[in-house]
Amino acid sequence: MEAWRKTDVAIRLLNRWRHNRDEPDGPQGPVAENSSGGVHEFPSLLRGRLAAQCTLRRTVHCAGIGLHSGRKVTLALKPAPPDHGIRFRRADLKDVAIPAHVSHLGDRQHLQTGLVSDRVSVETIEHLLAALRGLGIDNVLVELNQAEVPIMDGSSAPWVYLIQDAGIKELNAPRKTIQILRPIQLHEGDKRIAVYPCDRFKISYTISFDHPLLRHQQKTLEITEQIFVDQIAPARTFGFLKEVEMLRQRGLALGGSLENAIILGETGVLNPLRFDDEFVRHKMLDVIGDMALVGHPIQGHLVVHRGGHALHTALASELLKQTDAWTFVGAAEVDSLTRMRVPARQPLTN
Repeated sequence: MEAWRKTDVAIRLLNRWRHNRDEPDGPQGPVAENSSGGVHEFPSLLRGRLAAQCTLRRTVHCAGIGLHSGRKVTLALKPAPPDHGIRFRRADLKDVAIPAHVSHLGDRQHLQTGLVSDRVSVETIEHLLAALRGLGIDNVLVELNQAEVPIMDGSSAPWVYLIQDAGIKELNAPRKTIQILRPIQLHEGDKRIAVYPCDRFKISYTISFDHPLLRHQQKTLEITEQIFVDQIAPARTFGFLKEVEMLRQRGLALGGSLENAIILGETGVLNPLRFDDEFVRHKMLDVIGDMALVGHPIQGHLVVHRGGHALHTALASELLKQTDAWTFVGAAEVDSLTRMRVPARQPLTN
């Protein structure tokens, strides 16, 4: 496979994103403008691609390093049949497969989200899961040769590019969406998360850290496919310089760098931001990936205050326990007549 597919696959997507924001192109050169002047309809995540489940058209590959392990990882995204769901297969361990479901959550959900089955684990899955959910992929086999999904550039943008490169195929099977019927709320001290009935998929997220740049950021978005691609997927993970050495002494963040994370010093950031509020956007990305572990798209309003992976996945588990709080609906029942209309976008060029 061509070298660019195995290395910095994020650049092409980010060039298009910069182009749309009237920013200079990155190192791959200019991106073709849309000359059609037409309109594509991009359905929201809950409306899906109307009634059908989706998978990839072909297998795509990439390589990178694990954020915490620092180890090189090769990974493939492969098409899968209806009702297969998202599964991770460790090719280095006799092809053990782990469903992306809350029933397989690992023990540590603080700095990342991981799964375990029969003593086999896969870690740092949230950015890839967010991209799969964001682009409406229901069925895919993720094959990797290490325990940790590569961090790429710290966002979901590289995974969006890979999925777009693979193409999306509708399957002859209906998609089921979880429609929230009544609120479900959890809290842990001053951290809170809830999901409320809503006729779309919407997120309101607030963060607050003891840092001059992060004392308060709040954002609310209706999560359509195009909003995910343009406004959430490019947002990178972040960390604090004062904590880096402590993490590495614990065997964590061994693959972290300014190339795959925003690093905050005492008074500012060490690398340029893609959005002024990139931090809260990344937390929205994380909760999309973590809530994908319920196994279906959600029609509801997620409201989170000072959340993290542990709180996100706790809500995912609680949601599946409280079966009277939601019901399954087919995509044709989920307001299919109010699909979002946005300006057409040209496919990325090689």
